[in-house]
Amino acid sequence: MPDLRLGRLPKVGVVRMTIILPEPLKEELDQYAAEHSRLYEPVDTAALIPHMLEAFVGSDRGWRSSKAKAGRARQRGASPASSTTRSGAEGDGSA
Repeated sequence: MPDLRLGRLPKVGVVRMTIILPEPLKEELDQYAAEHSRLYEPVDTAALIPHMLEAFVGSDRGWRSSKAKAGRARQRGASPASSTTRSGAEGDGSA
């Protein structure tokens, strides 16, 4: 079988979160974890879920687009404030 999309898991800090899953999804995740363990190294199903969510969020074009637009809006919002500060400082120095 070819490599799984998720690949090897990086070592990162964690935050505890409790979720409720439908039984069929839990069974599917357990099967995925078993295959991942067979291909790479032993891993618990719960350890895979954050990486799966990260991959999902990272591949969501709508989310990336929305996030990029919000970042550009923040940059535009900060830019006029800094130019106002500079022109205000220049005005004070020449007066």
